[in-house]
Amino acid sequence: MHTLRLNLEENELRSLAPYALFSRHSRGRVYHESEPRYRTAFQRDRDRIVHSAAFRLLEYKTQVFVNDAGDYYRTRLTHTLEVAQIGRTLARALGANEDLVEAICLAHDLGHPPFGHAGEDVLNQLMSDHGGFNHNHQSYRVVTRLEHRYPKWNGLNLTLETLEGIAKHETAYDHSAFREIPEETGPGLEAQIANVADELAYNAHDLDDGLQSGLIHVAQLRELAIWQRVVDRLNWSSSDLDDVSRHNIIRELVGQLVDDVLYESERRIRDLRPGESSDLQRHPRPVVSHSDEQQTFNAELKEFLYHYMYRHFRIVRMQTRAEHFIQALFSSYVGEPRQLPDSYRAKLTNEPKHRVVADYIASLTDRSALREFQQLFDPISRP
Repeated sequence: MHTLRLNLEENELRSLAPYALFSRHSRGRVYHESEPRYRTAFQRDRDRIVHSAAFRLLEYKTQVFVNDAGDYYRTRLTHTLEVAQIGRTLARALGANEDLVEAICLAHDLGHPPFGHAGEDVLNQLMSDHGGFNHNHQSYRVVTRLEHRYPKWNGLNLTLETLEGIAKHETAYDHSAFREIPEETGPGLEAQIANVADELAYNAHDLDDGLQSGLIHVAQLRELAIWQRVVDRLNWSSSDLDDVSRHNIIRELVGQLVDDVLYESERRIRDLRPGESSDLQRHPRPVVSHSDEQQTFNAELKEFLYHYMYRHFRIVRMQTRAEHFIQALFSSYVGEPRQLPDSYRAKLTNEPKHRVVADYIASLTDRSALREFQQLFDPISRP
């Protein structure tokens, strides 16, 4: 017997916590559509994100290492999938809406430009007099305006709950740019889970990539309390880190981080006793969080990664090269926007030139940005 959407919605009402966001109670979409028979509203959102062009392009966008650095390292796509997997785990344990968490996680980096945070930083500098550039804002822009897959509207026409989760993925940023989203409330349970899953994934997996690449060595890590806790739990004390040991240590690290989030979040939820999702959104601080001790450990790990990995000369060289490429592309397109593809050139009648150029550059992958650079500036390359 087929499971209809109504049955799925009933299952949510029976199985999820009362402070979860139920698909049956969705505020709907900007453009009205009849919901499908065999999927909930949030399941449809997830599927639309997976089938978007922006999602596919994440395969060739940098996480830390540029795409041509090696086949093992995380790309923006594999990072996104890992965030979604961790997010689903947390959602199931906390009684949240797993489909909504997955949709937010899968969409959270759709607006990332090529070359990782180096690409974002230089685009933000270049756009400083034109509204700036932030990948979180750009992800929202992608799903509401830039994807073209439907005849009657731009964007993916996601539910307002998914849009709000994307908009409030980074709570430090101004939400006034998001027209459909209320500014006065914070992120709901599902968006909070996506936020924590993202931080957890990139901390642990950037460490994994740093070890695998040889940029980070075991001797350097002994100063970290979080590393010592993990290796003590595993009774591992070698100075030689083979692949199996590395996988085992990173797996244990992720497990400890997940356990800490669940323990602390359950404690905070018990203290707050929320009756519905809005209780969490009005609360002045997140309920999904690491413990104070673990946050201290995480801060030490971030500082360690910044010093030994993100500032390593190999990474700085890649970042400097990336900044050069994007600065050159941006200046060339702004100077002569007729070089833009037809679909972007058509936007110039309704959008500011600098924003159209930023949209185009943000849509490029590492390799397509390199190809654009070659076509524009290599005298023997064919345009």
